[in-house]
Amino acid sequence: MAPLRSARRWLGNRTHRTAMLLIAIIAGVGVLPGVAVAAPAGQQLNAADMTLLNGVRLAGLWEMPAGQMAAEKGQSAKVREIGAGIANEHQKLDELVVEAANKLGATIPSEPTAEQKGWLTEMQNASGARFDQIFVTRLRVAHGKIFPVIGAVRASTRDATVRKLCEDANAFVQHHMQMLESTGLVRWPELPPAALPAPGKDGLLAAAGANAGPQVGVSSTVVWLVFLAALGTGGIATYRMLRRH
Repeated sequence: MAPLRSARRWLGNRTHRTAMLLIAIIAGVGVLPGVAVAAPAGQQLNAADMTLLNGVRLAGLWEMPAGQMAAEKGQSAKVREIGAGIANEHQKLDELVVEAANKLGATIPSEPTAEQKGWLTEMQNASGARFDQIFVTRLRVAHGKIFPVIGAVRASTRDATVRKLCEDANAFVQHHMQMLESTGLVRWPELPPAALPAPGKDGLLAAAGANAGPQVGVSSTVVWLVFLAALGTGGIATYRMLRRH
């Protein structure tokens, strides 16, 4: 009888251990859903990718109405023509960025920033040659700020959808800069200096390169600091240019 009781105890202990092991495995899967279920596409985006999506979307939200305004009230025929062209092309680009965001499960802005709304108000209150100058200056500076961001993200993003959006945005933005420059109203000496990447890992290109690693928190801070610094620099330069007229 003793051997029989020992065998039963051994089987009981073994069954208990097996059950506990199964419970542990199930619990482990429950607390690590990323292992069993792929994360939504939007959660895989790097901070630099989101900077690109947000930047392109915001550009369209204020530059479309700015272009439409120029098409209607520009003093020169050249500004009216360019305004209409920029408005039409930004509508196409806006459709592309919305499509990309939906595909990636990303949330992007639905209205311009307070600063961008202020630029539109400034244009609404201007007329004649002053309107033409404000329109060209504001849009040329804005395109100059998003242009290097597009290149930096295109060089390092790991996402094919973001890569394609960079290529489309690059073509549109470069064309818009060329159109604005063809008016002869761009004040070259007063444009903001280029935001070149700093040595090491402190520059915009290095921040965008964070796509190769998991440090999303750090890259987010660096990207937005550089982006906001560029905005500030551009804003000061634009203010100085417009103040003279």
